[in-house]
Amino acid sequence: MAEVHVIGQIMGASGFSESSLFCKWGIHTGAAWKLLSGMREGQTQVDTPQIGDMAYWSHPIDLHFATKGLQGWPRLHLQVWSQDSFGRCQLAGYGFCHVPSSPGTHQLACPTWRPLGSWREQLARAFVGGGPQLLHGDTIYSGADRYRLHTAAGGTVHLEIGLLLRHFDRYGVEC
Repeated sequence: MAEVHVIGQIMGASGFSESSLFCKWGIHTGAAWKLLSGMREGQTQVDTPQIGDMAYWSHPIDLHFATKGLQGWPRLHLQVWSQDSFGRCQLAGYGFCHVPSSPGTHQLACPTWRPLGSWREQLARAFVGGGPQLLHGDTIYSGADRYRLHTAAGGTVHLEIGLLLRHFDRYGVEC
């Protein structure tokens, strides 16, 4: 089978109005993909940047896949959360990006967004915390469902991904 190695890191995030940020991440693939080694999901530590500065996580990603075809190419889904002084967490943004398909090192910038909800939910988020979240994670990828949501732009998550491809020519998989 053809193999794909994804090696890199979630560098950090910038442009968020919240502080004390952390990121929950995961990788989704199609049915023809098998994870040989690595963790399919994870979470960074909390970093509190200075105002206008970047939150640095430098969280490693190391995945090894085997595949029979290109359908269902891996994509990273990201959830950025903020933590207040009482330890309560609230959503700061959702985002996703496709893993690059060409070998080499790639710098990725993944924009994020969050649902706004009703004016009452926005008011409650401002004073109490919390706020609306998606019930189904697949809505992040689906533009057809997402266009009906009222959303606000979040910040940007910065990633550095290295990609190694192996045996693609031997098994007739062409990039």
